Amino acid sequence: MSAADVDLVVRAFRDRTGHEPAGVWAAPGRVNLIGEHTDYNDGYVMPFALAQRVTVASGPRSDDRWTVTSLNLRETRTFDREDLRPGMTGWQAYVAGIVWALEEAGHRVGGADLVLTSDVPTGAGLSSSAALECAALTALADLSGLTVAPLERAKLARRCENVFVGAPTGLMDQAASTLCVAGHALFFDCRTLEVDQIPLVPGDAALEILVVDTKTPHALVDSEYATRRASCEQACRTLGVRALRDVTDLEAALGRLPDEVTRRRVRHVVSENARVLAAAEVLRDGRVADLAPLLDASQASMRDDFEITVPTVDLAVEAARIHGALGARMTGGGFGGCIIALVPEGDGNRIAEGVAASFASAGYGEPAWFVARPSEGAHNIA
Repeated sequence: MSAADVDLVVRAFRDRTGHEPAGVWAAPGRVNLIGEHTDYNDGYVMPFALAQRVTVASGPRSDDRWTVTSLNLRETRTFDREDLRPGMTGWQAYVAGIVWALEEAGHRVGGADLVLTSDVPTGAGLSSSAALECAALTALADLSGLTVAPLERAKLARRCENVFVGAPTGLMDQAASTLCVAGHALFFDCRTLEVDQIPLVPGDAALEILVVDTKTPHALVDSEYATRRASCEQACRTLGVRALRDVTDLEAALGRLPDEVTRRRVRHVVSENARVLAAAEVLRDGRVADLAPLLDASQASMRDDFEITVPTVDLAVEAARIHGALGARMTGGGFGGCIIALVPEGDGNRIAEGVAASFASAGYGEPAWFVARPSEGAHNIA
């Protein structure tokens, strides 16, 4: 987010309504540093918020109506209180669902005008929808004078997405967009919902975190996600545990499972949880470079045991390493999307250009990339 984004939404709000907004709010996208498919297994994840975010200028109305203008889409949508029913279609549902979730929780939300812009890449697995939800929630809660604790805000945003919009996400995306602190990763326990802000300042170790969007469409995500989750649940029934988080002796557990596919799935989840815990420790100790082998091991586990990577993702990881990354892995639910790479400071663009060259040689389209900066969660900025 830049000062230009703030000026843009303020000017657009003024032009649309004829008066100044009551304020400007923002909420970020996120990238998951480590911990994939651990969330629904009651495990651990460690995302951090991006500098890329949704920026919203907003002000109250005197009626029970909400207007939402997207400067990216050049569209304005309007809805009334009578429209607040799950199943609404269109991008405005992510805002209407926030009003619905707040009111369902007993909060009265006043009508409002909202004008928004976003620089969170869409379709890249960086939680652009959670950023929109959390930006809208932060603005509407402040405008209506609501007192809602940060974790409760994340839960309400997830309820918007799960029930009102109909997307079966976990809590990580909304928690990251709401709770993250600049210069930190968010260690999040998906069972207890406890959080720990762990310093993540790669520049202190002369490193940076490169994010490469492979621009690969997320194919088969819904069906494959359901299959992976069902396999984990069946393994829990076989092992007699509440969740795979509770497996303490991996080798013994693997010996009790009936087939090789299930063994691979369980091995990924249990070992990935261990990697998240190890990553938290190395960051607490200030040993950022020691993240590299954990990223590499996570990538191998996702590729070989959980089988959720695709050729473009695997090539991006391999090319990043060849061109100088210390470690790299796919980030997100799989079957496309982004990779992250821990790289020497100042080398991000050069390494990404090496990935792009490998893509060109393989006949793939050009990827996009940026150097990520662990940033602040949802907040009022003006």
